[in-house]
Amino acid sequence: MKTIHLGKDMQPMQPCVATIGFFDGVHRGHQYLIRQVTDEAKATGMESTVITFDRHPRQVLQSDYIPQLLSTPDSKLLMLSKTGIDNAVVLHFDMEMASLSAEEFITRILKERLNVRKLIIGYDNRFGHGRAEGFADYVRYGKEAGMEVIHANAFTLYGYNVSSSVIRRFLQDGEVEMAEKCLGYPYTISGTVRKGFQEGRKLGFPTANIDPATVCQMIPAKGAYAVTARIEQSMAMRPAMMNIGTRPTFGGMDVSLETNIFNFSDNIYGKLMLVSFIHRIRGEQKFDSLAQLREQLRMDRKLVEQQFSKDKEE
Repeated sequence: MKTIHLGKDMQPMQPCVATIGFFDGVHRGHQYLIRQVTDEAKATGMESTVITFDRHPRQVLQSDYIPQLLSTPDSKLLMLSKTGIDNAVVLHFDMEMASLSAEEFITRILKERLNVRKLIIGYDNRFGHGRAEGFADYVRYGKEAGMEVIHANAFTLYGYNVSSSVIRRFLQDGEVEMAEKCLGYPYTISGTVRKGFQEGRKLGFPTANIDPATVCQMIPAKGAYAVTARIEQSMAMRPAMMNIGTRPTFGGMDVSLETNIFNFSDNIYGKLMLVSFIHRIRGEQKFDSLAQLREQLRMDRKLVEQQFSKDKEE
């Protein structure tokens, strides 16, 4: 896959079949749409292109908007590279681009700059200033520019039209297994390990604590999870349990991300850690004593180990 940043010095594009969107998470709905693009490109002898943005459009339109992202920009491009697409065009989204009408965007960007001959639009995608126009308008503008505009079908799973918004709702509810089914892979966050309060170590469950300020993605619902953890520059996916919450037993206020990696004692402060969510064990709880908390952690670990044993058998 060739990654292209729209600019004055970019090389002329070959005629292509394209689709456009933010593609947060590159989930199964996105993958289904991109397959339609690659299939059409092969059938017509053109290149296949995904057109995306360097930031969420609402970050530009709303200065206080903090997106709940499913993927980082780098991980999004990595996942797009695995779809078989020929080109990923990254557009710099700013107020100038936000001010373009759908007709201007189709003519000036898609046709004149990117040489799009066929545009396949996701079932729920709208673009152009104010998102005021719809598919019939895109077809008309495309025809005037010599471009065929095609409406893609939704990818449906368990009665849901799979979308980034649907996946975020699952994560908000702690339903990480449903999120995985929609994504096509376990939901994964990454962040830098920092020194914590050392309370887990005193209880016999030392934790690697991710600094929430370094996580640029959505954090699932509070609770205890079966997860796998991977440290930067290592391919080993280590079984672990993670607790997301405010540490109510200790009177905490801020959200912490504490991961107890099984049979692991390396010093990893300052290193990047990736955590993939497998199953939610329970919600957040406050305990009356450290003894009760220690016993619950023992039960949690047993449940997590059972989860991994079950996954191996399957």
